[in-house]
Amino acid sequence: SSQNLRIQEFFTEDLWHTLPSSWQPVLQDLSYPQIADLLLDATHGDRRYPSVWPLSLLAFRATAHALAFPRDCRRERGRTPGSVKPEEFQENQSQSSLLGHIFRKHVKPKKQHEIRKLGTLVKQLCDQTDCSRVVDVGSGQGHLTRFLSFGLGLTVTAIEADHTLVAVASRFDGQLLWALEKEKQKKNCSFQLPTSQSFPRHVAGWVNPKASWEAFIKQLSTADSSSEAPPTPSGPSKKRLRSSEHRRGRPREVQTHGSTDSDGQSRDSESSSQHQLSGRTSEEQTSSGDCCSCLQPVCPEPVHPEENSLPGYPDFVLTGLHACGDLSATLLRHFVSCPHVRGITSVACCYMKITTKENPAPPGLVEPPAPLTPGQEPVPSEFGYPMSSWVRGLSGHQLSYKAREGACHAVEDYVRRLREESELLRTHCYRATLETFIRDTRPDLRRAGIQTIKKAHLLPFTEYARLGLARVGLPPELPLDPERVETMLRQQGRVVVYFSLALLLAPVVETLVLLDRMIYLQENGVDSQLVALFDPNFSPRNFVLVALKPRE
Repeated sequence: SSQNLRIQEFFTEDLWHTLPSSWQPVLQDLSYPQIADLLLDATHGDRRYPSVWPLSLLAFRATAHALAFPRDCRRERGRTPGSVKPEEFQENQSQSSLLGHIFRKHVKPKKQHEIRKLGTLVKQLCDQTDCSRVVDVGSGQGHLTRFLSFGLGLTVTAIEADHTLVAVASRFDGQLLWALEKEKQKKNCSFQLPTSQSFPRHVAGWVNPKASWEAFIKQLSTADSSSEAPPTPSGPSKKRLRSSEHRRGRPREVQTHGSTDSDGQSRDSESSSQHQLSGRTSEEQTSSGDCCSCLQPVCPEPVHPEENSLPGYPDFVLTGLHACGDLSATLLRHFVSCPHVRGITSVACCYMKITTKENPAPPGLVEPPAPLTPGQEPVPSEFGYPMSSWVRGLSGHQLSYKAREGACHAVEDYVRRLREESELLRTHCYRATLETFIRDTRPDLRRAGIQTIKKAHLLPFTEYARLGLARVGLPPELPLDPERVETMLRQQGRVVVYFSLALLLAPVVETLVLLDRMIYLQENGVDSQLVALFDPNFSPRNFVLVALKPRE
């Protein structure tokens, strides 16, 4: 039951006294850097304890560290100690030196890091399976799609639920083509423009977790049978960009189901509405300059016309970068059951939006826009966790919504805050203090959602409370007993320690969810690997589940 308690209930539920009595005196006086070194950092070598810790606390910490899959990717050589960003960003904080400049436009550094690493891995899978086709699910603005297609020469179909993002992806394709033409005009240019058959195909469609793999293939084949013209190169003029969407020379964009409104928030996924985020269409980051283009665009292999006339659908590798909630589980099920999928790379996020038997409709879950059409076979009612029979058979395997939400927190980011003794650390104490006044006034408002208050940590508590009370429909000028407020705010250290103990379990919960998926694949005759591909300081959901079908 403790995994259901929230840090905002620290005072209302007296959470401090739910800890073993022998733990309380040794934990309450720890400095923030000590919390980082002694509790959260599994790799910290020089642990100096200010007092003797009870064996049960040492065992709790050791067990949590031992049960979690190591999140560190191989240390990049030459990395500056203490720096957050990988070495590729040392020269320029916003531009990866390892990614060609045409793939950096509109792309934030985190995503640059991810598309380069994941794209390279997907290409390796394609080479191993003799397969040049990729399906990118939840493709958002198409950053990964463009890199796979124009950068690595693969034939890509991208499926995304939000029409707005599909239109943006198509527009960005046109801009990239324009950049390629400019490159071609340079004297020392050695590459040719891609052939028209090999442009990415963009599908606007919802991947329904309850639909069969046959329905999924049907969605994809709608795009491949489309005969629209390839994109017309368009320069960066905003006026031209707006008008270019109405020309016939657009990338292939096909609607297969209705789109959904995006809602909810995620700590990791940045683009897709299948990931349930708001569609940001602004030009987030424009690269400038012409620095390293180690990964020059290559000419994708042309699609041979006879391929589409063959019976059945061609084989492909499936990829999903931060596929939210049940989408990751759905793609793994399609991989297992669909004969056309040869390999998969699955990067998950938003574990709290996974459906479970106990919580079949978690908050933020987006329902399909339309029911299954006649002829589409529904799959048996399956949940996102557990997927494997083995985990389903374990007593006590259940994970609460709160435990799964905790698994999305970034441990590395919190450790950094603790070491810097950041003012951000006061926000949990502010929220827990406010909760006591909300419940005193309106007990029915317990756990009321207060969306993030901007720069809350820089506000005095009275100002924070005024904004927070208004958001739950209470009078902003509600009288707050100053002595009571001060007593609670003095306990900030205890709040931070308690949150850190919960955070210690976050990687364990994530490991359980991902191992369940690996066991599911194993039960279906497929070996897989869990790779810590991204730098966790930069991209907290950094595990990639990789699997190939055994050869016939």
